Amino acid sequence: MADRELLTRASEIVDLATRSGADGAWSNASRSRNVSYTYRDGKLEEVKDSTSRGISLRLYVDGRFSVHSTTDLRPAQLRSFIDEAVALTRALEPDPYRSLPDPSLFEGRSESDLELVDPATYAIDRERRLDWCRNMDERVVGKPDVVSASSSAGNAEYESAAASSNGFSGTYASTSAWLACEVTLRDKDDSRPAEWMAASARHLSALPAPAEIADEALVRARGLLGSVKGPTLRGPMVVERRIASRLIHRLCGPASGSAVQQGRSFWKDRLGKQVVSEKLTVIDDPLIVRGLASRPFDGEGIAARPLDVVQSGQFANLYLDTYYAKKLGMPPTTGSASNHVIELGDKSCDEILGCVGSGIYVTAWLGGNMDSTSGDFSLGVRGHRIEAGKLAAPIGEMNITGNILELFSNLVEIGNDPWPFSATRAPTLAFADVQFSGE
Repeated sequence: MADRELLTRASEIVDLATRSGADGAWSNASRSRNVSYTYRDGKLEEVKDSTSRGISLRLYVDGRFSVHSTTDLRPAQLRSFIDEAVALTRALEPDPYRSLPDPSLFEGRSESDLELVDPATYAIDRERRLDWCRNMDERVVGKPDVVSASSSAGNAEYESAAASSNGFSGTYASTSAWLACEVTLRDKDDSRPAEWMAASARHLSALPAPAEIADEALVRARGLLGSVKGPTLRGPMVVERRIASRLIHRLCGPASGSAVQQGRSFWKDRLGKQVVSEKLTVIDDPLIVRGLASRPFDGEGIAARPLDVVQSGQFANLYLDTYYAKKLGMPPTTGSASNHVIELGDKSCDEILGCVGSGIYVTAWLGGNMDSTSGDFSLGVRGHRIEAGKLAAPIGEMNITGNILELFSNLVEIGNDPWPFSATRAPTLAFADVQFSGE
């Protein structure tokens, strides 16, 4: 549980704001630490150790609204900061849609232990991070065809407390740790194929061994040797589970009240309609035990609960904070995404490849963009040909183009293998009728 001192500080700031003339106030007090080490080609290259603390303050004054933040928590300076913030807010234009959340939204907060803190993480020291990096580095540096290798390890701690003038009070804390390795090889044509492997988790026990991370990165890199530019064709695409989250993000990212209200989302006027394959169900679940984006409440204090985003292909809900819910005349849901959970199918990746027969297996995104208003996209990809239901020759460069809603309308298979090291639990995904551009 987050330090009670933070909650005391957040409550004191709300009290100071209302004494200074604010009609309503929301305060968040937080502190964090993030440490990472990077090893490159046999030696320590970079150390980052950042610690921060501060408060943010949302003010509601005479129908006006503003947001302020500071890291100077000395009492006299803090009082002056709040007095000035209230005065500045009075000078703004009124906004009738701004208000604190209805206190009823604070109710029903889960009392389950989400296990977001691993006490073992606090004991990670310099030598352990160095050992992790060395272990990965030694597995790849000096191996045949290896030009360079980079290994990283780190951990983070976060504590937060919030209070409001209309009755909210809450705290939570989290820890995480991660390992990553990237390997670059020299191919026969003197090209430099590179691949990576990474994992992050709330608890150390959920991380693979450093050697496993490095070995997997090297195997993946060797799989790219002999890559050629892909063909131009229209056909099946299978997306590796490790990177499938990117497509889920592109699909669900514009499902926000702000984007819809401002006309920047392809989800506009589609709520409740069948828009993609009935195979797809995406649930936003902030209550996953040890989830990388789990939380007991959101940034407005709205009690965390699962939210259907796409249900059997129907667009089910928008991400709606209090402000945009009022603007759209809808009830609030939550203002931001947490863990995305995709309802799984019953096939493994190998079984899906066998069903596809021939096509392209995508293992990396090489840049690109998407228009969130229309859903049209153009993305660079890398991967392998699929021939006779098996992975075949590596492909180093090609593009896919289309529309994200049409792409997910052509979703034909969902794997049973969710990637565990991400806030988006995406499995292998298979699509039909995808446009590839290459040679």
